[in-house]
Amino acid sequence: MLNSKQRAYLKSKATKIEPVLMIGKGGASPEVVQSANEALEARELIKAKVLDNCFEDIRDLAHTVAERTHSDVVIVIGRKFVLFRKAKKTAFEDMPK
Repeated sequence: MLNSKQRAYLKSKATKIEPVLMIGKGGASPEVVQSANEALEARELIKAKVLDNCFEDIRDLAHTVAERTHSDVVIVIGRKFVLFRKAKKTAFEDMPK
């Protein structure tokens, strides 16, 4: 679970990244979850974009993907959300405790 300082730090980092995960009408399918897992392991912080043809609630979808990937939802804004999961070798050494 992230505290408010960590969440603020990760939000600032997330503004500079492009979405690496696109979610369409299939929602949180096993393929989407697998892609999210791979991206989180490689990057720790990922941004996902929910396409217009997905009719699920974006906040619910973000929490579902986060639960299935054992990650934290940093922010949900518009049709995008950001996930964070600490990898074995972390890139964010300077993140607040």
